[in-house]
Amino acid sequence: MTPPNASLHTSSARFSGAHACALGAIALWASLATLGVALSKLPPFLLTGLALLIGSVPAWPRWREWRVPASTLALGLWGLFGYHFLLFVALRDAPPVEANLVNYLWPLLIVLLSPLLLPGTRLRPLHLVAALAGFAGAAIAIVGGRSLSGTWSWGYLAALGAAFMWSSYSLMTKRVAAFPTSVIGLFGLVSGLLSLACHVLLEPSVELSLRDWGLVTVMGLGPLGAAFFLWDKAMKTGDPRSIGILSYLTPLASTTLLLLVTGRSLTTWTALAATLIIGAAVVGLRARG
Repeated sequence: MTPPNASLHTSSARFSGAHACALGAIALWASLATLGVALSKLPPFLLTGLALLIGSVPAWPRWREWRVPASTLALGLWGLFGYHFLLFVALRDAPPVEANLVNYLWPLLIVLLSPLLLPGTRLRPLHLVAALAGFAGAAIAIVGGRSLSGTWSWGYLAALGAAFMWSSYSLMTKRVAAFPTSVIGLFGLVSGLLSLACHVLLEPSVELSLRDWGLVTVMGLGPLGAAFFLWDKAMKTGDPRSIGILSYLTPLASTTLLLLVTGRSLTTWTALAATLIIGAAVVGLRARG
């Protein structure tokens, strides 16, 4: 007879299909900063709304699978729309580097909240050590040797709220009634419409060039589209503790790609961040129980 937690023990001990899906999402999210720089002239709610709508399109042919309870739809909006709304507030009201650093508490929160939100999941010392090492690496990748602002901003609370929203959404997809991954398309569609409503109410109108539309389409099909489908599959089938630790590769990969695209050389800070994050990921994948 198979022990009830055997699948969890197995997935935390070795690389799995869930980890492959998580890495696929991380690879796509790594391009978000580079695309964001290229589209920096567009208001953030407009950009996110268009990208989320485009990202939902591949799931439209399976709209018949979108019949889910209102609570499940609310969870999807909590994760996709709520996260981006608070993140934009944070980036507007707080220094962006510091706000982004607080935002990247979400992988650590996934690890820490797993035992609270997912019954039968335990937090081992190795998971905690790996998660803290991963956060240290993410902090180094984001800050890159720059001095941080010592001023307080209410935007930091918004960034912390965004981190909590994404981590709790990611974990709670395993708690609500099972739904097919195609429902992520519904989450993206409604969240995109809400983002566009925020654009109309809060942002100036702009005209998009043909190049802008091309880049927005790439963003929608990648980091704000396919990445969410892959992430849903990863969180539903894998060990959230090891996946949370793997997620620290996101700021590292994002920073590295941005440096390469802009022609700047990699720094010793990036190398140190890579050492910490990759080491944390290896430990997280090997931690048992």
